[in-house]
Amino acid sequence: MVRIDPSSKLNGKFDKPGELESILSSQRNDFNHDPYPDWTARRSKIEKLRDSVFASEDAFIKAISEDFGHRAVEETMIAEFLVLKGGFSHALKHTPKWMKTRRVSTALPYWPAKNTIVPQPLGVVGIISPWNYPLQLAVMPLIGALGAGNRAMLKPSEYTPKFSALLKNVISHHFSDEEIYVATGGVDVASAFSELPFDHLVFTGSTRVGRKVAQAAAKNLTPVTLELGGKSPVIIDKSAKLDLVIPRLVNAKLLNAGQTCVAPDYVLMPQNDIEAFSRAVLKQAEKMYPRFAGNDDFTSIIADSHYARLQDLLEDAENKGAKITVAGNDNKQQLAKERRVPLTIVTNTTPEMKIMQEEIFGPLLPIVASETLKESLQYVQAQERPLALYWFGEDSEKKDKVLKTSHSGGVCINEAAWHVVQDDLPFGGVGPSGMGAYHGEYGFESFSHLKGVFHQSRFSQGKTLHPPYTVKTHKMMSLMRKIL
Repeated sequence: MVRIDPSSKLNGKFDKPGELESILSSQRNDFNHDPYPDWTARRSKIEKLRDSVFASEDAFIKAISEDFGHRAVEETMIAEFLVLKGGFSHALKHTPKWMKTRRVSTALPYWPAKNTIVPQPLGVVGIISPWNYPLQLAVMPLIGALGAGNRAMLKPSEYTPKFSALLKNVISHHFSDEEIYVATGGVDVASAFSELPFDHLVFTGSTRVGRKVAQAAAKNLTPVTLELGGKSPVIIDKSAKLDLVIPRLVNAKLLNAGQTCVAPDYVLMPQNDIEAFSRAVLKQAEKMYPRFAGNDDFTSIIADSHYARLQDLLEDAENKGAKITVAGNDNKQQLAKERRVPLTIVTNTTPEMKIMQEEIFGPLLPIVASETLKESLQYVQAQERPLALYWFGEDSEKKDKVLKTSHSGGVCINEAAWHVVQDDLPFGGVGPSGMGAYHGEYGFESFSHLKGVFHQSRFSQGKTLHPPYTVKTHKMMSLMRKIL
């Protein structure tokens, strides 16, 4: 498999919005000539995508790090390549089974007819991916789209231009534009992309932009999968083992410097425990990162505007009475130069603070006083439904109550964020945190039309219900009503 030089010339310049319609038309024509690729063809594409991506692993790591200013190599390997390795393997193993026509039951009055479901490719899938995990969140839905037998167009984020250029080079080197196409460019290209009449559109990003994407797709009645975000809460029960909680929580919060859609956003716990818990969390952060500035293990904030926004959240909270405690003792000027933000605990929070109103998307961790599970659940239920919820504890009764009475896209028990990489779990939001789901079989079904088929038997007595209606018709209806 050919490795692509990240410094090689981009195959064409940024796309012009008007050119995208032509690409979509070409892909749809190609699909119409082969509307149901067999497993051999689908497997070939999935394997070629896997091999081309992993052949350029070093180049992708370098490009992503340069786009961030600095991104820990190991974080890219774990959160991008390790996750994708599982996704590729799972799809290659299970897609043949997912493709099969499925026999489903037929109600007794309609025997000896039978019912089946035929999974059918939709056509062309559009994928708008974000900057925070640029490779994983572009390729993971692409695996599902290809496994379901579709063509695909991708629009990666303008915040990661080097990665986007490399992805375009890799894809265009191994696939024709009619199979997979990567559109690069700014907001104008993304806007035009979202307005195309795809057969399905996947968007991963903020709730604010997700609303705009949904509105654009609605003009074409394009079905959408929206993977958004929100303020994912952490509820720490009295029964929790803090020696397990703290390293897991800190790791999930500081992965990618908190720039993760399922990062723990705030913690709910009793007031009397907050001070000791805060000290332990900061100590754990300093153990993982003895320094934040200049540390190869710690990732930078993606852009100056995002760095400034995090500083504004802290300033607003402090001005409204919050207590701010920062891990480490790094030089502030050096931190700012590198766009590094150490783990920062925010206590004495109030609902009026912007940090309690907006998804943080950075290494800031507010702690909210909540004395009981009932109080914590009431707080969570009063907010918009988040993408994830994390509960730590050993009390099974309370755990079940959390699972049954709270709403979130997904949940981890005694862990944070790892539910996302489970290929047999659906990944998706609920309400403002998203709609639809993908990963594994859920992705295959999202990118397929599950066509219901009724197979009538030549021995059917259905003609009894045909006009002209007679006494026999009424007897048949009476019998059917008793059976149904």
